[in-house]
Amino acid sequence: MNFEVKVRNTAGAYISNVPEKSRRIIKNALYSLGENPFPGSGGDKEKLVLRAGRVIFRLHIAHTYTAFYSIDTENKIIRVHEILPIEQAHKKYGRL
Repeated sequence: MNFEVKVRNTAGAYISNVPEKSRRIIKNALYSLGENPFPGSGGDKEKLVLRAGRVIFRLHIAHTYTAFYSIDTENKIIRVHEILPIEQAHKKYGRL
């Protein structure tokens, strides 16, 4: 069930500005979404339903970063919208 992972420009710019070790960890985590983007055991992925009924997914990366993404099952595409430090993500989206 391979999905293509597409990273929005702003998320890509964020990745470019983190230290090399963090960049490698983030890229590996995003690459793994291509294999299985859906939440399940392990607790690192979660489905969120935002106020307007919009569905988005959250991926915790190494207890430091959070990536927000959507899944296009029909076209097998993962779209990474935003990557934030975990505390900023909690402030922006709440501790869901």
